[in-house]
Amino acid sequence: MELNNILRQLWDEHIMWTRSFIISTAVDLGDLPYVTQRLLRNPADTAAVLAQFYGPDNARRFEQLLTDHLTIAAQLVNDSKAGNTAAANTDRQQWYANADEIAATLAGLNPYWQEQVWKDMLYDHLAITEQEAALRLTGRFAEDVALFDEIQAQAMDMADYMTEGILRQFRLA
Repeated sequence: MELNNILRQLWDEHIMWTRSFIISTAVDLGDLPYVTQRLLRNPADTAAVLAQFYGPDNARRFEQLLTDHLTIAAQLVNDSKAGNTAAANTDRQQWYANADEIAATLAGLNPYWQEQVWKDMLYDHLAITEQEAALRLTGRFAEDVALFDEIQAQAMDMADYMTEGILRQFRLA
């Protein structure tokens, strides 16, 4: 239960600080450097949990991939805000390639984490996060706020899948 609570908190922080980044970027809030710094702490926090099970090298690999995930997302939001469609399309391709790497890395760590399941969850995560940014950037606030419930539920699914795999692999359940 404790592991699941920790992973749920980390995934919730991931989406909440991503949302804060999107909002701060959309309206040029002065808190953007602080929000970005806090958002970029999430990969290290998550890696610290994974290191307990998969060692420091695997945790560092995941941390780098999750950091890349966030920096690519930030660039996508900024390019979309600037109306630079070509750059946003390139960002999106990199973002999905990064999701493929994350899925393969996680599947390589745990036999109960299927690469295709991770890929499907991560692709859903990317699609709804990009939709969240688009709604915010276009001032469709009611839809944006409503979508966050779906984003949060999807993040909890990723946390639960992660927990289930760890528990099964290490026979903790």
